[in-house]
Amino acid sequence: MQRIAILICFGLMLGMLVNAQDVRTNYMPGTDFSKYHTYAWVDEVRGVPRVGGQPDQILDAQVKQAVDSQMAAKGLTKVVDNGKADLLLGFQLAIDREKQINGFADGWGGWGGFGPWGGGLNSFSTATSTVSIGTFVLGMYDPAAKKLVWIGAAQHAIEPSKKQEKNQERLNKGAQKLLKDFPPGRN
Repeated sequence: MQRIAILICFGLMLGMLVNAQDVRTNYMPGTDFSKYHTYAWVDEVRGVPRVGGQPDQILDAQVKQAVDSQMAAKGLTKVVDNGKADLLLGFQLAIDREKQINGFADGWGGWGGFGPWGGGLNSFSTATSTVSIGTFVLGMYDPAAKKLVWIGAAQHAIEPSKKQEKNQERLNKGAQKLLKDFPPGRN
């Protein structure tokens, strides 16, 4: 019976982790990020592998707004002419569906829980559901050096919701986490 209780606790902790945003970044070693002051949006960034597609115009604007606010907070200025930008930014989105298993227990039974006075679960049931996991990939390309200098991905930053405000909140949180340590090496 103790094993069942441990499994339930483990399942609950795992369920809580499912909703946490997972962020991963990488950058080209030796890149002097202090030389970058401007950026422009492009449809595709060289060196970024295809993970999904381009979104509709509404989601495109929401993603760019979330990243723009983070870039501005870091002192970078967005320019319209990508020929005058120090960095070219592009993003991709992918939404995957995964099965989630949820376990439910009903009562501990007996007096005092486990031990000689009773114990064990009265009943245990499981249910499955489909969870959408949205991955947001952002790439930064240096047009002068002609190379990808930074890439990052945030999972759970985009998950379809009926409420537009909740979608924007997730995007803002994902962009903030994704660019938290950008530029690399700053203290």
